Amino acid sequence: MIAFWISLLVILLLSGLLLYVRHKWVELRRADFVRQMPFPVGLLERLEKRRPGLTRKDTALVSRALRQFFLAHLRSGRRFVSMPSQVVDDLWHEFILYTRDYQRFCKHAFGQFLHHTPAVALGKEHHSNEGLRRVWWYACREDNINPRHPSRLPLLFAIDAKLKIQDGFFYLARCEKLRDRDGGGGHCGGDFSSTSFDGTTDGFGDDFGVGDGDGSGGGDGCGGGGCGG
Repeated sequence: MIAFWISLLVILLLSGLLLYVRHKWVELRRADFVRQMPFPVGLLERLEKRRPGLTRKDTALVSRALRQFFLAHLRSGRRFVSMPSQVVDDLWHEFILYTRDYQRFCKHAFGQFLHHTPAVALGKEHHSNEGLRRVWWYACREDNINPRHPSRLPLLFAIDAKLKIQDGFFYLARCEKLRDRDGGGGHCGGDFSSTSFDGTTDGFGDDFGVGDGDGSGGGDGCGGGGCGG
């Protein structure tokens, strides 16, 4: 009888392990799809018309930031995410207008449709803050940045300032730099770990089993290694 229960326990453990491995394998495949899937022909041109002055190099950088946003949604277990960039939000909106391409992308990337939400910054709205903290956490991990003590910004949070988007959301990595501006505007990356906005840190660090990143790493400005702030 003891041998039977031991065998049953082993079977259950192996089944659980196989399910976990399969889940991770599917997630890795989806992440690879998000990174490599070509956007529809003409999409970047539409953004250039919407934002005159942006070059093809600029819009290509915006497309990389949009991929970072999609990866944050995927890696969070497809929880709610908020968009932190105005120019990336523009590209996301233009992508959705390619209805069939966007539906096909969502099916392969997430297994479900990702609805559009407007770009926001930390404020009084708890639900939006939760989504922003979640995106900050995973965008930092993607660029090997410590989300609690960032020395620089992930691309998604740096892109508006880098491209000088007039109505953009501008971030600095370190709070003390922002405080020294005497209320000159902008947002602080360090505030994502603070409860000062809505009394919680919901969304920040959902995945406690993975490290925060080393806060340094390589990178070439706003490439895979994030951006200075």
